[in-house]
Amino acid sequence: MHIAILTFEGFNELDSLIAFNLLNRVRKTDWRVSIASPSSRVRSMNGLALEAQVSLKDACEADAVLVGSGIRTRDVVADPALMSQLKLDPARQLLGAQCSGTLILAKLDLLQGVPACTDLTTRPWVEEAGVPVLDQPFVARGNVATAGGCLASHYLAAWVIARLAGIEAARSAIHYVAPVGEKETYVTRAIENISPFL
Repeated sequence: MHIAILTFEGFNELDSLIAFNLLNRVRKTDWRVSIASPSSRVRSMNGLALEAQVSLKDACEADAVLVGSGIRTRDVVADPALMSQLKLDPARQLLGAQCSGTLILAKLDLLQGVPACTDLTTRPWVEEAGVPVLDQPFVARGNVATAGGCLASHYLAAWVIARLAGIEAARSAIHYVAPVGEKETYVTRAIENISPFL
């Protein structure tokens, strides 16, 4: 099982790295999580350099693909050569996007008839792309999910884990990273947010 996290220049560390960490809490021999980028190294919105583990082509073959956000997402969607590399297919993959990553799914025409979640900054661009935006942190329909707000990344990761490894694996991953003294609250909230969409 391969999960790829699309991470572009100017990426938001919270989106890519929280998902990366949570998804790697699943301990199965066939489970692999990778950062996928269009170049061998990308720099975050705050200057953190990150090396890609797989190419965009490899990511397009993954069982699940998450699209992180960043300050240059509008540059990504305005680049036909880059966008043409993203051969994603919800018929054979789980697809998820966070914040401005939702704009990428919208521009790839993968949100037709599906309301989405995104951050407040990206909302007008997603709506301009013809996708209605909900005022909530997470939504999914079939194999496509979106999350809005940097700290909603654990909902997106939990949804992928629940879909691919079961709800108990999702509970365990959230429980492990939740603050001490608040673990049950965090787990309950996460499961309440994703369970209607499983």
